[in-house]
Parts: sequence; C-alpha cells; structure tokens
Amino acid sequence: MAVHRQTSKMALYLVWTLMGFSLSAPPVTLGPAAYDLENYDDSNTWNLNTYGETYDYDDLDEEVGTLAPPPAVTQPPAIVPPEDYVEEVTLPPRPTKSPVPSTLDFHGPGLFGPDTGLGMPSCLLCVCISGSVYCDDSDLTQIPPLPKETTHFYARFNKITEVRATDFINLNQLKRIDLSGNQISQVNEDAFRSMLQLQDLILADNNIQALPELPATLKHIDVRNNQLRSSGMHAEAFMKMKELQFLYLSNNKLDYIPVPLPESLRVLHLQNNNIQSIGQDTFCNTHDINYIRKALEDIRLDGNPVDINLYAHAYVCLPRLPIGTPV
Repeated sequence: MAVHRQTSKMALYLVWTLMGFSLSAPPVTLGPAAYDLENYDDSNTWNLNTYGETYDYDDLDEEVGTLAPPPAVTQPPAIVPPEDYVEEVTLPPRPTKSPVPSTLDFHGPGLFGPDTGLGMPSCLLCVCISGSVYCDDSDLTQIPPLPKETTHFYARFNKITEVRATDFINLNQLKRIDLSGNQISQVNEDAFRSMLQLQDLILADNNIQALPELPATLKHIDVRNNQLRSSGMHAEAFMKMKELQFLYLSNNKLDYIPVPLPESLRVLHLQNNNIQSIGQDTFCNTHDINYIRKALEDIRLDGNPVDINLYAHAYVCLPRLPIGTPV
C-alpha cells in the first residue's frame, strides 16, 4: 500500500513538472527537501494559486506572427486596337517652294535684272556648271542674260524666235553657242560679230533665212534644217575662217556652193538643197595643176538637182570624190 502511494505521488510529480515546462512558466527554485516523497503533499511546497505570479508576460518584446506572402505581380492585359483603328500622326510642315512663273520678264527689274548681259545670272532658271550654262527645254522665248564668265551656252529645244544684238554683248569668253531646235527666224547682223573667242556656232533646226557676219575664229558651223538661201549669205562668208573644219548647210534652199572655201575645211555637207551646178574652181585651183586639197575628205551633194558626173574636172584635186545623186 505504501509502495502504491509513493508510486502515485511520483507520477503526479512528473505530470506537473511536464505541464510546467510546457507552459513556459519561469522556473521555481526548490530545495532538496521539496523532492522528498514525504513532503510531496505539502501545500506550502506546491502552491498552485501563486504559480507563475513572479513572471511578467508583458515584458515580452517580440511578437510572434506569420509573415504574409508577397503580393503577386500581374502584367496588365495587352491593348489590342480594333481592326479599323488608324493612328493619327502629326507630320512636320513641308518647306514650300515658290511657284515658277509661266512667263519671265527679262526686261523689268527683278531676279534676272535688266537685259544687259553684264554678269546678270540666269542660273536660277538654267543650270550653271563652271563656265557652262544649260537652258535646254526651258520654254524660253528669248535668250536670258548670262554670266560674264560663260564659255559654253546651250539653249536647245526652246521657243526662241530671235537672236538680238544685245544677247551676247560683253560675253568675250564664249566659245560655243548651241541654239538648235528653236523657232529662230531672225538673227541680228551684230549678234556674233564681236565674239572673238567663238569656235562653235550651232543653229540647226530653226527657220533662219539669212546669216549675219560671223567671226573668223569659228571652227564648227551647223545651220542644217533651216530656210537659208544663197541670197541671205555674205559674199565670201567663210573665206577668212582659217580654222573652219566643219560646215553643215544641208536641208536648206541654197542655189550654189558658197565659195571660196577655206583650206582648213574637212567636212562640207550640202545635201538636199537646190544646187544645180559646180564650178571648176569650187574645190580646186585652176591656176595650179599640182594643187591638192588634202583636208577636205567628206563632201555631200546628194539630194540636189545636179549631176555630179558632169563635173569631173572639179574633183581632180580632192582625195575623195563627193557623194551625190546622178540625175
């Protein structure tokens, strides 16, 4: 019986001990006698009413809790524009170009200045590259003022009707003038007289009936496809041109070959005119039977009412016979 009582007390002691540790109560200092089985039932040793009064739970600084999970990051839904959506874009304003007037006043004051030709630039209307001025296919009705340093002037395929005496005044460096493909019917007698550097004069495909006095410096003359008549040419018009090499007078209304021809001439085209005869001294020197014209190698007389077979004596000094149409 005594053994059973002691065993019950021991078990009860262990239970209370475990409960004390599980409640995290502060430890109780007990003397060695407190663990004596004989004093186990002593109420002074185990006072449950005062158990834990000496521990202040308010002294806890830490608060135990559960951390909330971080919020989930969600992507915003993609914006899909409707099928008929058109985005409006504001473009920067485009630079505006001033319209080119349909008719240009070369006489009055303005961009091109008066009709003097004294360095008045036409490069806003034409293309100027170094000393060359290109005014091709520009609807010109007359020759514009040109810079003084112009050496080559091209105004092809326009509507120019006249070459005036002042068009090339003081343009002392001009070497080439090309006015082919216009409507020129009149050329002033002084239009080219003072141009001491001029080498090439191209007036093809116009309506010219008469040629003015030309400078002796010319090397290349082209007056094809005009209305040029023999009566509209100066007597001995080409005799003083010591450097003339190319003379194109085809498709005109010439009645005879313009003589005398300079020794330097290499090409003479006279086809499709009204030439009816050839003089014995047209190409050769009747006073010198040993004379040979070496330079003249290309003579065209086809399309004229002349039988070249009848004038064999006119070709004896030539390196090549002229091309013609026998009647």
